[in-house]
Amino acid sequence: MKYYAGLDIPLAETAICVVDEDGIIFREGTAPSHPDDIADWLGTMDIKFTRIGLEAGSTASWLYNGLRLRGLNAICIDPRRLRAVTKTMAIKNDRNDARAIASCMRVGWFSIVHVKSDESQEIRMLLNNRRTLQAKQIDIENEIRGTLRVFGIKFAGRITGGPFEARVLDAIESVPRLAAMVKPMLIARAALRQQCAVLQKMLLETVRKDETCRRLMTIPGVGAITAVTYVTTIDDPARFERSRDVGPHLGLTPKKYASGETDRNGGISKSGDAGMRTTLYQASLALLTRSKKPSAIRKWGLSIAKRRGLRRAIVAVSRKLAIVMHRVWADGTEYRWGDATTA
Repeated sequence: MKYYAGLDIPLAETAICVVDEDGIIFREGTAPSHPDDIADWLGTMDIKFTRIGLEAGSTASWLYNGLRLRGLNAICIDPRRLRAVTKTMAIKNDRNDARAIASCMRVGWFSIVHVKSDESQEIRMLLNNRRTLQAKQIDIENEIRGTLRVFGIKFAGRITGGPFEARVLDAIESVPRLAAMVKPMLIARAALRQQCAVLQKMLLETVRKDETCRRLMTIPGVGAITAVTYVTTIDDPARFERSRDVGPHLGLTPKKYASGETDRNGGISKSGDAGMRTTLYQASLALLTRSKKPSAIRKWGLSIAKRRGLRRAIVAVSRKLAIVMHRVWADGTEYRWGDATTA
């Protein structure tokens, strides 16, 4: 007899459901959301599990690795596909979600999610923390500009580092009450800039030591942030049999709806990692509008821009960069400038 288990994992307590190969519930219960406690609960039944499913989430990597170390065949699944099952439930709770996951494990109706390595997770958190500090800094700068605008003090153009603070202090010097409101914001902005610089230095040191990132940076338009974001997103190039499969994985290929007499293509699917798409978009924009060094990718992108417009060209170049980066990574080579075959 084969047995399958489904885990619905909140932060505190995990709902567990075990079914047999006929779909009959063998046992249900709960355990603390810790891999050792879950493994101990499953071990009390003294049976061999064919598959144990858990949804991808913030703690999925930790639980997945912990269960695997205990010898359990844990599988991390895509929650978007499971949502088609759970949204039909009249009563949705953790117990019923665990039942749905166990049933999907039994019939094989799931998509496996790649669990990244601990090193990739660590660098990814570093990228996220850096992005958060940058976003909060921009929010404070915009709030300062909005506050000053109410009193007729206007700051137009790009915000720079030190000069912005000096200009603000100079403008509010004659308005003591306004200065009392704005100075705490400037202090907070300075602290955010300082700590963001610390994370930026850590990130650049990581890129400098990584041989893969250095090779990816030989590709036109790819800088340190783009390279390290790509490495942490893909994690293992062997996941993709063909380099062109990376484009759909990152949501950079068009959607399609074909049913009956209707057959239409839409915009890009935007599935996968949104942060990676944003980074590739920025890299492609810089390549097409700011880069001066000739390359096959830039020439190809500019030809698309003339025919279809800049926005479509940027998306096309983003997809092309993702493909070329995978090929460079998988082959262990560097980009060959001016070689149309490589591009």
